[in-house]
Amino acid sequence: MKTRINIAKVEPTGYNAILGLEKFIESTPLTRTHKELIKIRASQINGCAFCIDMHTKEARKAGETEQRIYALNAWRETPFFSEEEQAILALTEEVTLISHHVSDETYEQAEKVLGETYLAQVILAIITINAWNRIGIATKLMPV
Repeated sequence: MKTRINIAKVEPTGYNAILGLEKFIESTPLTRTHKELIKIRASQINGCAFCIDMHTKEARKAGETEQRIYALNAWRETPFFSEEEQAILALTEEVTLISHHVSDETYEQAEKVLGETYLAQVILAIITINAWNRIGIATKLMPV
């Protein structure tokens, strides 16, 4: 499979705008674990092989366990994830699958567990990885 257009080269201003959002997310107090869970789970849902490969490697480097990474797509069926992580994963799924909307129950649980500021940062992190997933899929980025 051949990679398509290199958006960073062809339209650097637009690419850098998304990169700016990524840099903002990196500057927030979101934990590394929360960031990587968001990135991996959204990438699984979207089917972005490039991002799944990148973020599972980054998560392992940051200390995430193989067990939790392997169980991430079935997180509701395991005891491996904290209440905060469960709220983040539920919100990640609903924002990523936005045509189904974000339920009041999911939103209210996330707000209760995370607080308003952290919730805003989580939502921005979810939006950002979804943008990267769409670039990766549209341009057929391949894992190395």
